[in-house]
Amino acid sequence: MAAQRAYTTHPLVLRRVTVRRVEEVTPRMRRVVLGGEDLAAFTRDGIDHPAFAAPGFDDHVKLILAADGNVRAALPAQLPHGIEWTPAEHRVTRDYTPRRVDLRTGELHLDFVVHGEGPAEAWSASAREGDELWFVGPKSSLRLPERLDWILLIGDETALPAIGRFLDERPLDATAHVLVTVPDDAARQELALRDGDTVTWVRAEPGDPVALETAVRALPVPAGEGYAWAAAESRALLPVRRYLQRERKLAKDRVNITGYWHREEATAPEAAGTAEADGAAQGPAGIPSPLPWLVARAALQLGVVDAVADAPGLSAGALATRLGVPGPGIDVLLPLLAAYGVVTGGDEGLRLGPAGEELLEDHEREEYTGHEAELLLALAHLAPALRSGTSPWRLASGATLHETMTHDAERYGELVEECEQLVFLLNGLTADPLWADVESCLLTGPGSASVVAALDDAGRRPRLRIAEEATPAGVLRGHITAPDRIDWTAGPADVAVAAKALAHRTDEEAVRLLTRLAGWTRTAVLVEASRPDGLSPHAAEAGLHAYTATGSPLRDSAAVAALARRSGWDVERTVALGWGTEATVLRRS
Repeated sequence: MAAQRAYTTHPLVLRRVTVRRVEEVTPRMRRVVLGGEDLAAFTRDGIDHPAFAAPGFDDHVKLILAADGNVRAALPAQLPHGIEWTPAEHRVTRDYTPRRVDLRTGELHLDFVVHGEGPAEAWSASAREGDELWFVGPKSSLRLPERLDWILLIGDETALPAIGRFLDERPLDATAHVLVTVPDDAARQELALRDGDTVTWVRAEPGDPVALETAVRALPVPAGEGYAWAAAESRALLPVRRYLQRERKLAKDRVNITGYWHREEATAPEAAGTAEADGAAQGPAGIPSPLPWLVARAALQLGVVDAVADAPGLSAGALATRLGVPGPGIDVLLPLLAAYGVVTGGDEGLRLGPAGEELLEDHEREEYTGHEAELLLALAHLAPALRSGTSPWRLASGATLHETMTHDAERYGELVEECEQLVFLLNGLTADPLWADVESCLLTGPGSASVVAALDDAGRRPRLRIAEEATPAGVLRGHITAPDRIDWTAGPADVAVAAKALAHRTDEEAVRLLTRLAGWTRTAVLVEASRPDGLSPHAAEAGLHAYTATGSPLRDSAAVAALARRSGWDVERTVALGWGTEATVLRRS
């Protein structure tokens, strides 16, 4: 039996509220109380939307602002079930935790740290009664384990709204141990503590990683089953995560750590290649050199980053011995790692620089060592691939990406994890009338686990089958909440859902899959990204990534329909799910 799902999803709705009053909680925290009809169930443009719900203590709503003041032009498009982030040049978004939600009075409280900079803080400073604010979310709520003896609540002053809400509402009956770093005593707040709870206030500059880690290490180790929640500056949390998981031995599902903000002065490895002041190599006409990226990749593959993090102060020779790398090799690498901020050195030995600290985070290192990195390396074959009409991946590896995935459980697992975000977009699919008479559903593709979760959230309980190759099926099993109720063999079903199954297939492989589905069902649904996510800063790269993987550009609705027709299907309709993703409903004559 797989572990309990970590999140509950919510419908994504664009809502308008207005300022009712502004309160000064402390000299460092300003509270804006908002209200409006959109917090209740409402109808806009003929679409019915549910009442606002943010049951989790650390839920986030996304505030929508505009650098040019034209907020209406920055708003996303509201779909019947979801949001489409259309391109908007001056859009600015910021995530904030509701401090209090009172649906009886129709009020939402948001707390803003007063630090004198940033678009959201500037908006709160000028907010007056009647001013409007648009927001979306929350998209999900954290599910805490049902039985806990204690919980650690760790953060800086930006985490105080979530910590305060947890203590006010007590979503579980467990002793709370609170640790908060604040720049001065004026930032302290009264917290609703109970007998047995503890609170530790630590004076530290915002984003100070040493102060936060030192304070966390000084906390006593409670007995029994526990959980650690932490929110602060993203880099300051990296050593905290390592300590809790590696030394305190807390399981991955007992730790939730979120970077609430990001120190801009720290330089990430990928950014180091764009600033001459950072000593990074430059290509022609200001095009960044790939050298910093390749050096960061080598540092991760060799274990340099983890070794220096685990034993700061190592000499170059000791590092070479620890890694089993000949000294000359390390001597070649270290000056570059120092130039790009991965390590720093001196008489006291090697330590991680700001870029190295970033590489301790799982998501950051995946950009250099995971599936995304392998696709990037395949672009070395882009020119001959364009000439021959095949995919760069195939030229680089000698096999299609789908063939590679079929025999590589680790790589397929990365695809499954990437598809976890899909669950937030599937309300439009699970609400579709096609499910009215469905008793059985056949699933395929790395997004299958998200479809299972979305069906559960919607209260739909068809019999489920999974049609996948042997190795990937084993990967999927570990990502589904109740795998024991699923038939892991392909077979006839009322409907088949292919969730991101085409994204790693060539056109020919996609046609073969769709033809096979036609032998099992008369109705199929293809869930695929048909255009770039308008909120992503990397939207321009989406088409190239798709071509690298499959030899085809990002397939829009017309391209998906053409593949369906080649396989004997008719396109009945397309359901927009948001974030550039669509569900294409197919029928077989």
